Amino acid sequence: MLSAVLDLVLPQACAGCGAKGARCCPGCLAELIGAPARRLPEPVPRGLPDCWSAAPYEGAVRRAIVAYKERGAVVLAGVLAEAAAFTVVRAVGGTGASWADRTFAVVPVPSGRRTRRHRGHDPVGRLAVLVTGRLRAFGMRAETWAALGQARRVADQAGLSSAERSANLAGSLQVPEAAKGPPAACALLLDDIVTTGATLVEATRALRSAGVRVPLAVTVAATRRRS
Repeated sequence: MLSAVLDLVLPQACAGCGAKGARCCPGCLAELIGAPARRLPEPVPRGLPDCWSAAPYEGAVRRAIVAYKERGAVVLAGVLAEAAAFTVVRAVGGTGASWADRTFAVVPVPSGRRTRRHRGHDPVGRLAVLVTGRLRAFGMRAETWAALGQARRVADQAGLSSAERSANLAGSLQVPEAAKGPPAACALLLDDIVTTGATLVEATRALRSAGVRVPLAVTVAATRRRS
């Protein structure tokens, strides 16, 4: 990928604030990992698992995620994965979740095929592999399971209300029959951003249909809902 090569040869600037130096400066890193918390959409859609995020989707956090997803700044994957993994640890510690003491699957929410081709990479799938590695380093028995696939195409979500997003996504994801069976009976759902929660609800429905429990969803950021 050209942008990834350029990241290695051109002078670096922080994706969050533009300061010269690292692609994520200490100040923007603190903004990204400093406030992991339960952040639920309003209203909370039916079927949404417990939902935590590393930070609100604004400022430096938003700029870093956009650079990673849309501009191919894959060098930021490690920082974003670190934030998501730390959020998982905080969520588990704050709720005393017993499922985290056993093997569990880390399941990325998939992008559509056209979106992956346009971006040139699979941002959440990459994060899932890195998050799994970090959770293992923390002593958790995590296994990546990229089992979710598109069952049908969906319309662009931009500008849709919560109800319209839910209707647009209903039945759009599945665990294909040809997919390898889950490594565990319990799954942690991973995505980059939560807005209305419709995508996480649909992903949760598909996993539950395959007999997998989904007690927790974690995202890098959460959009602030405004009236």
